[in-house]
Amino acid sequence: MIAIVVLIFIIGYLAIVFEHPLKLDKTVPALMMGSIMWAVLAIGFHYGILDVIDSHGEIFSLKSNLDASAFEVQEEGFTGVLLHHLGKIAEILIFLIGAMTIVELIDLHRGFDVIKDYVKTRNKRKLLWIVGTIAFFLSAIIDNLTTTIVLISILRKLVKNKQERIWFVCLIVIAANAGGAWSPIGDVTTTMLWIGKKVSSGHLMEYIFIPAVISFVLPAFIASRMKVFSGEINIPADSLDEKTEKLLSSDRMLYLGLAMIIFVPIFKTITHLPPYVGMMLSLSVVWLVSEYIHPEEDFTPDKKHVYSPHKALSRIEISSILFFLGILLAIAAFESAVVGSASMLHTGAEALNHVIPSHNVVITLLGVLSAVIDNVPLVAAAMGMYNLPMDDSLWHYLAYAAGTGGSMLIIGSAAGVAAMGMEKIDFIWYLKNITLLAAIGYFAGCGIFVLMHL
Repeated sequence: MIAIVVLIFIIGYLAIVFEHPLKLDKTVPALMMGSIMWAVLAIGFHYGILDVIDSHGEIFSLKSNLDASAFEVQEEGFTGVLLHHLGKIAEILIFLIGAMTIVELIDLHRGFDVIKDYVKTRNKRKLLWIVGTIAFFLSAIIDNLTTTIVLISILRKLVKNKQERIWFVCLIVIAANAGGAWSPIGDVTTTMLWIGKKVSSGHLMEYIFIPAVISFVLPAFIASRMKVFSGEINIPADSLDEKTEKLLSSDRMLYLGLAMIIFVPIFKTITHLPPYVGMMLSLSVVWLVSEYIHPEEDFTPDKKHVYSPHKALSRIEISSILFFLGILLAIAAFESAVVGSASMLHTGAEALNHVIPSHNVVITLLGVLSAVIDNVPLVAAAMGMYNLPMDDSLWHYLAYAAGTGGSMLIIGSAAGVAAMGMEKIDFIWYLKNITLLAAIGYFAGCGIFVLMHL
């Protein structure tokens, strides 16, 4: 039965990896994989073929002859295991829905157009550092995907030559991934670790910030010495001076939205409530302001639907939310199925430790692997494999590696995939021109992290 569960995961994951050749949205195999794995667990449990284990290490089994009351206890145990995992998954998904809605509200009010006012140079090297720095810090507040999309939209107005622009775009991907790694709200994987009580926001920023800076600054410095970033670009005058795209509400909605997202970790620190509660409070405040703000001079009630929070909700990528649901359910199945006297993931971690005793080597390899395989299941699996205290260095290193390792391939991160789609960046071109830069930054950051924890 365990072999069937593993086989389902392998087939489902291959379908996710090859979504483009199959022309199948990755959400479909993710949901099927998570659902069928739990269905197999349920069948195996009810026929006494396999056992399940909860987060406290208690094993539930129907293998032996049980009286009615004992049978009911074991049945409730299985249901409780599923509900426990569903509750943890729901915390992440509700948090993401809140954050995504705030970002969409900012975008509806053209808040991100404000950022274009900060880009006033024609010098290629200066432009690289400006957009890279914006990407690094903005992705720590929103996320690397949205940051990349926003900055690509701005670059399209500033750098008309596509061959020049894709170099800037690729360095933005590296910067955005690095920026998301040191913030609990900057990347899905760091959010998972934060909500899962593996890291605290303060220590995450303290230990990851410097390695993350290195992973961005070093590739950017090397790239800035290259011929492609020498000289000036021909920026149309109207692109530098044009401010007509902004609305009356653009500035206020941008700063309010970003401030309320930053408020979430502060709220958690003060109240000790789960992060999604703070995110719901932040969303309600931004929503409230958006209901009464006037985006235009001649704003009338019949235009309200254009800037409505309901429209923002309709623009959320629900498919991404459902993808995370499927993936996390699948990993939860591995975490619940018993092999020997522990969960499959814990048993796998022990076997891995025998082969590679160093956790640093394992996490470094996971970071490299995240360039090929989605980092969400990698982090979810690692969270189930290791039973270590909060703010252990392994969790911080995992946040760094999973967040920045994906930059080594254009398909290795959500930011990279978005850039690939928007600018039609060729996989081989990225491999030849950018992979080495990203790898230098990644391994340099790894070295700095390890040295910081000697």
